[in-house]
Parts: sequence; C-alpha cells; structure tokens
Amino acid sequence: MPMNVQPISTLGDRVNQIRLETARIVNEEILPNEAALWALRADGVVDESRRNRARELRAQIQERVKRAGLWAPHLPEEYGGCGLSFLEHAYMNEVLAYSIGAAALFGVVAPNSGNQKILLKYGSEEQKEKWLRPLTEGKLQSGFSMTEPDRAGSDPRSIRTTARREGDEWVIDGHKWFTSNGKRADFLIVMCRTEDPSGPAEQNGKMTQMIVPTDTPGVKLLRGVPVWGRPSDHCEIRYENVRVPLANQLGQTGSGHRAAQDRLGAGRVYHCMNSIGQMWRAYDLMLQRAMQREVHGGLLEEKQFVQGFIADSYIDIQAARLMTIHCAEKMDSGGDARTDISAIKVFVPQAFHRVADRAIQVWGAAGVSGDLPLAGMYQGARTLRLADGPDEVHKILIAKNILKHYHGGEGWDFGN
Repeated sequence: MPMNVQPISTLGDRVNQIRLETARIVNEEILPNEAALWALRADGVVDESRRNRARELRAQIQERVKRAGLWAPHLPEEYGGCGLSFLEHAYMNEVLAYSIGAAALFGVVAPNSGNQKILLKYGSEEQKEKWLRPLTEGKLQSGFSMTEPDRAGSDPRSIRTTARREGDEWVIDGHKWFTSNGKRADFLIVMCRTEDPSGPAEQNGKMTQMIVPTDTPGVKLLRGVPVWGRPSDHCEIRYENVRVPLANQLGQTGSGHRAAQDRLGAGRVYHCMNSIGQMWRAYDLMLQRAMQREVHGGLLEEKQFVQGFIADSYIDIQAARLMTIHCAEKMDSGGDARTDISAIKVFVPQAFHRVADRAIQVWGAAGVSGDLPLAGMYQGARTLRLADGPDEVHKILIAKNILKHYHGGEGWDFGN
C-alpha cells in the first residue's frame, strides 16, 4: 500500500515540499517496482535480463530524483548534493526509508554517505577532488574500516591498528573486520593509532583516519563476514605493511576520534529516522493484514490481542519519532545533544524491534518469509542495537551526563 504523507502544519513550506516530493517518488516509482529494482528472487537466482532491467529502473528513478533536486541530500550543491540542512534531511529520511533500499536511489548509501561527510569536513581540497566528487558521482565506492575482531568495538581507545610515519609515507599494520562495503570499495577510510609527538597527548587524540586505496599492496581482504547466516560485504581485512602517502591522512594527526564521533552522532539520528520510516511501513502492513484476514469467526482487527498490537505500535512509533525529531532539532540549533543521541540510540531500535515483531505475528508464516520486508526489518532492528555503539554503553553515557548536572546542583530540564 502507498504511504500517506500529508503536510505538517508546524513545518515550513520547504520541508513539507521535500517530504511530499520524496513520498511521490517512493509511491509512484519505488514501491510498485521493489522486487524488480533489486533483481532478487527468493531462491537467489537472478538472470542477466532481469539484472539489466533492474539497472535500467534504478537509473530512471535516479534521474527523476535529480530532476526533483533531491539527489545526495546530505551534501552541499558544490559537491553534487542538494544542500539540505540537517533537520530537513532528518525529516526526509523518515519518508525515504519507507521502502528498504530507496535511499540508494537518492544518492544516500552507507558507508559512502558517512565517508562523504568526513571527507567534506576533514578532507583537503585535493582529497575532495580526488575522492569525494567521484564518490558522489557514483564513479567510486568506499568502505569504512574501524572495528577490530579482537578488541571491543565500543571502546575506540582499544584500537591496535597502527600507522607509523616513514619518510613521506604512513605505514599501516592491523586487523579489521565488519569493514562496510569492503568487497566493492575502491578505497577505505581506516582508523589507525598514530604516534606523533607533536599531536595531542590524550589517548583518543592518537587516532587518525587514513585513505587507503584497496589495490594498495598489503591490503588483504580475507572474507565477507556472514551476517544472520547470509553472505555480506562487511569484510575482514588485514593491513600488512600498507604504505600510503602522507597526503592520504584525513585532517590533523590525532583528529580521528573526533571525526568518528562527528560521523556517528549524525549517523545515529539518520539511522533512527530510517528506523521510523521502516516502522511506519511495518505498521501499515500490520493494519492491512488485520483489516483483511479472517480467522476464528471474524477479522483480525476485531481481536483484542491485535487491537493491543495496533495501540502499542502506535505508541512506540510516536514516542520514537518525537524523541528523534527533538534530538535533531537540538543538533540543528547547535545545542548539546549528547544525552539525546544516546537516548534515541537505545530506545528507537528497541521500539523498531517491537513494531516489526508485532507485524510479523499478525502476518503469521508470511511474516518471516521473503515475500514481505518484515523479516529484514526484524533483523536490521536487532543489529542496530549493536551498531554505532551497544545499548549498554549509551545507557552509561546517559547516566553520567545526567549525574553531572545533578552534582552541579542543576537538576535536569526535560523541556530542553
């Protein structure tokens, strides 16, 4: 069923127009063609003609997106984007995510989009021309290489991949896994521990991000790590005496941790708005099933269990959405949103998981099949409780931030 998007009275004309035009493209071009767009079948067999048709469809939709001025909303116009503000992009995401994979047709593909933001903020002009512009134009693919298999991903201070300076080169040695988009990437942004006596002395300050082309000698792609029992392009990679020019360093030596936080902070908000869009789709599917399916002498919508599902999911979606928008507004205005970011990072994936679970229950066996997007949503929601920092770390951060206020005699103002 198409998504129902109406203007929001408290928003300006520009944001409303963005949401409405995005919804039109999703409803008219993407939802009717979802199966064909991704050229996938339940048995995994894809013939070449079907694959070519998928490419044609994607190209047609991407052209419509560009004509509508909605391509690469996270980037400024001078680098091929449409220059949306942070808040405008957040509102767009909840509509765009209604169809899983639709973001790729709007020029927003992780980890490319996150890497683009890092290159935009920390890259030199030469790096932007060499890596950012081709990335935005789709001529290059990128990966993000930070997590290590033998170290806690929630503690960036534990990273052991090193970059040592030798003459006019950085020499990188280390072991990474869950390197996103590793199989298709033309270059990787690699988080390294650097030992620069002129850099910041604190432990986090020793982190630096490096641009590493994947064809550099010593870059050894070991495997795509299976996720939920299926192949993936989250890759395990070894870096053995990998040499890159000093010019491949992103930002100042020691800026890597700050760059990662910049990336993850905004990314968490986008992930949450994406989750809300998918919850919206799951909710619509659940209502569609409840209104049509007859069982035990009546429609599912007449059963109190299902009515409870409808009410609980409405509450979850509204709470998640309002929390996330509040956080995005605070970030857009330059406020301290650290506590809010951690709060939505914990709450929204859990709410998403509950909403998807209820929709699956209402659909029964069809809910776990490949005929509906619900199984993918369920798995994605569970994965988000680990991605961008596990729930437990964010709860600790929330508590520490709040206790700091109380120890200062301030209390907590929930209105701000």
